Parts: sequence; structure tokens; C-alpha cells
Amino acid sequence: MELVTSEPFATQSNSDLLSRREAAVPRGVASAAPVFAAHAENAEVWDVEGNRYIDFVGGIAVLNTGHRHPRVIAAAMEQEAHFTHTSFQVVQYEGYVALAERLNALAPGDVARKTLLVTTGAEAVENAVKIARAATGRPGVIAFTGAYHGRTLMTLGMTGKVSPYKKDVGPFPADIFRAPFPSVRDGITVADALKGLENLFLTDAQPDRVAAIIIEPVLGEGGYVPVPAEMLIALREICDKHGILLIADEIQSGFARTGKWFAIEHSGVVPDLITVAKSMAGGYPLAGVIGRAEIMDAMAPGGLGGTYGGNPVACAAALAAIDVIEEENLLERSTLLGERLRAQFSEMGARLCPNRMWDIRGLGAMLAVEFVTDFESATPDAGLAKAIIAHALKRGLILLGCGMHGNAIRIMVPITAPDAIVAEGMAMFEAALADAMAELAK
Repeated sequence: MELVTSEPFATQSNSDLLSRREAAVPRGVASAAPVFAAHAENAEVWDVEGNRYIDFVGGIAVLNTGHRHPRVIAAAMEQEAHFTHTSFQVVQYEGYVALAERLNALAPGDVARKTLLVTTGAEAVENAVKIARAATGRPGVIAFTGAYHGRTLMTLGMTGKVSPYKKDVGPFPADIFRAPFPSVRDGITVADALKGLENLFLTDAQPDRVAAIIIEPVLGEGGYVPVPAEMLIALREICDKHGILLIADEIQSGFARTGKWFAIEHSGVVPDLITVAKSMAGGYPLAGVIGRAEIMDAMAPGGLGGTYGGNPVACAAALAAIDVIEEENLLERSTLLGERLRAQFSEMGARLCPNRMWDIRGLGAMLAVEFVTDFESATPDAGLAKAIIAHALKRGLILLGCGMHGNAIRIMVPITAPDAIVAEGMAMFEAALADAMAELAK
């Protein structure tokens, strides 16, 4: 299970390119793996030196349909043969409209919807807040502890983690409030979280001045923690009571990652607005806001948009990626893949690191494993998680951590990955875990 090497793809080595990167790219842009990609197919990546890796990160949950899915690439190339850009706000094109229609139909709830297309997840969240404020005439936004909504100043205000995202770049916009997230680790029940929200209404956030409550149905950077259905149901009732809009941030959890088109579907709750990005376009930069038609129409003409928003090539790719999810039954495969991985992690943890793999959680194939020093204290062990990631890379498996304490490893392997590739990757994970535990024993 050592790193597989083939003929190199480029004349420069990883170390040469790292030196150039250090001179040209700011240090604030961190990279998890010190390697440079040259080629990728489905769930495999080859670097410039010809080393092969199995990809359990998928560009941070962007590649649910895998690297370079033939249908996605063909659709993008066909569009490129016609035109690559006009700006939808200048000369319109059918792809934008067709994708909006498709997303409106996929969103949960039997209501009329409209969709805005933009370029990045943070841009989608910013626009969701703008739309909510315009629709309600209110300024306030409530987000939750551990949330991640982006790295622009507005979205950083909603993001619930200081380091590395918010460090040294405040102050952040006003009228953003933080509510507690229900957490087994922190002993916060759903009842506790709802009581905290009630207290927030009493102390800081006047309910009739709150435009929206935004929540990730599964925390992303915060540790892949699903929101209990009862919490989402209660939030829907609270929003309806106070005239507040409910925004589901599905940027990381959408498009089959959890076994549903959108993770919030597991609860049966219908949000007012949904932010989407990542796996929507099979690797092409595209994001959007899907919402109830009357809410989406709150902004005046010219109030929404962006030069590159809804790029025609990305729209074509997205339509193809949605076809792939439907025709290759990726919702069902995500559920089955998640069940299989959960069972394997459970057995692996009990055998190789008793009392260290504290939690295996998530929905569908959106899973995380969390490591602690011992079950009794449940003290986060970021060192062990980092050691596993490092040993995995040496063996040819790309992994990425998450969580407020950096002690969880998230699984974002393409849902299209063949069973044999997933099994090979899990064998590498097991070997890396054994390596890390052996290191601890020294």
C-alpha cells in the first residue's frame, strides 16, 4: 500500500513548484497537501511527479460526480464551442434559465421558486442575506456556533470559528447574532439550543428586526455534525411565528452528498431560501440561491447579479452533473456508501485504536470520524488526526480534517468512485491509522 509512482507528467518536481508557490502566492492561502496535480480521473489524482493518489476530499466536496466525469466534460466542451461568456445581465442564454428551472424543481416544498446564479458559495450566502433583508425590511441575521458560511467580511461575520478564518480581520458587519448549536460533545441538547435562541431574542436580537436564521443542515467545517430534525422543525416554527426567513446553507451538503438532493430533506422541513455551490457543477465554479418566488423578487432590477454569475460553461456542466446524479442513482449510492464506510470505520476504530475514535457521524456519504485522547474525558486529539492525514498522504490517500478542535477527518470521496477504489482508499486509511498509533506507542 505504498505510494504508487508512474512516469512524471511534468518536468518540474513538487518541491520546485512549492518554491515558486512560496514566492508568488500569499501564505494566507493554505494548502493541505504539498503536491501539485497533473491529471485526475473520478476518484484518482496523479501529481506532476507521476505519483497516484486516491482522493477522499473531492476538492472539498465539489466532486460528488468525480473528477472529469465524461458527461460533464462533454457538456462543457459543447458549450465552449458556441460561447464562453456574455454576462447574463447583458446578453441572456438558455443555459441559465434551464438550470434555474431544474433547481427550482429539485428544491423541497410544493411552492413556486426562482433561482439566482452566482460564482462562489460565499457570494451565494451574501446574496441570500441581501434578499432576506429586502424581502422582510429587517437587518438582523442569526447564525450558529461552529458554522462556516464563507470568508468575505459579511460571511465571516456569520462564520462561527475564529482561527484561521476570522483572525485579525475584524470588525465584522453589525446585526449578526450567534445562537448555540446542539452538540453532544459540549452537552448542549436541542432544548438547550432552543433556550439559547429564546434568550438571544430577549437580550440582543429583537425578533421583529431579524430577517433570517441561517443554518447548515450538516455542519461543514464545524465537524460534519447533522442538525437534529427536531431542531430544524422547531426553527421552522420559530421563523413562521416571528416572520423570519429560514435559510438552509447546502453548499457542502447538497447534490447527493447525504443521500438526498439537499440535506434538509431528511427533516421534512422546507426552507425559504437555499444556498448551493460546490458539487452542483461537477468541478466548475458555480453557486446560487434558490428561494420562494415572492421572496426572490424582493430585489429591484439590477440589485442582483455579477459579471460572471451563471457562466454558460458552468451552467452546461451543472445540467449534466444533475443528469448524472439522477441517471446513475447517486442518491441511493450515497446512502449505501455511507452505511458501508460507517461500519468499516467502527470496526477499524475498535480494533486499532480502542477508546480513540470517539464518534463516526454524518448523513449518507457525508461522514466524519473524530479522535480523542480517551473516551472518558473525550479530550480532542488534533495531533492524532493530523498524523493520520500525514501518513495517509505518504501511502497515496488524500484526506482533510475539520471540526472546531481540528480532531476530525471528513470523508468526501466522489460518490461515483468504484467500489474497488473506495476499498483501496479505506485500506490506506487503516494503514495510516496503524502508523499513527504505532508512532504514539514509541
